[in-house]
Amino acid sequence: MKGDREKAIQLAREGLSRGADVFDVIENGFSQGIRRAGELWESGEYFLPELAFSAETMKAALEILRPALAARSSKDRSKGIVVIGTIQGDIHDIGKTLVATMLSANGYRVTDLGSDVPYDRFVSEAKSLDADLVCMSALLTTTMIGHKEVIQRLRDAGLRDRVKVLVGGAPTSGAWASEIGADGYAENAVEAVHMAEALLS
Repeated sequence: MKGDREKAIQLAREGLSRGADVFDVIENGFSQGIRRAGELWESGEYFLPELAFSAETMKAALEILRPALAARSSKDRSKGIVVIGTIQGDIHDIGKTLVATMLSANGYRVTDLGSDVPYDRFVSEAKSLDADLVCMSALLTTTMIGHKEVIQRLRDAGLRDRVKVLVGGAPTSGAWASEIGADGYAENAVEAVHMAEALLS
């Protein structure tokens, strides 16, 4: 919660060296902090920089835990498989990274494709990972049209019936999500977690 990246890394390594279950380390350790940071942000006590510091700290810890997590993870132990990225032509990824981190902290298996992600890569990753949810971000009005294109390509690939789609980013809205046939819209990272739970429950 204090954004102490080095301490988070140290504690993650310590948990692994003691032979602790990696799910327990995440769920009963780091996730408690990031969820509390999300609550404080929702209540107005934390501002975006503080939430971002907490998310970056969580992300640093998860990097240490990732190999052990990969060895233990299965679809049965997670709430769902998520593919997330910022749409082709757009390099903004702070909000997207926050969403990816918060979803990871809340029990989802997340593959973050980064920014400027080609339309077909969303489709190919969703197919190869057997994803439950595709999350797309855009910060520019000129790139947000890509959301619609990805949805069409998911449909063309025969994936749309089983893959939910969540969109977000400054120019997007609930009305935009409805217009393009997305399943939902989230204004921020905390709302994205709530929406994911609603869509996949």
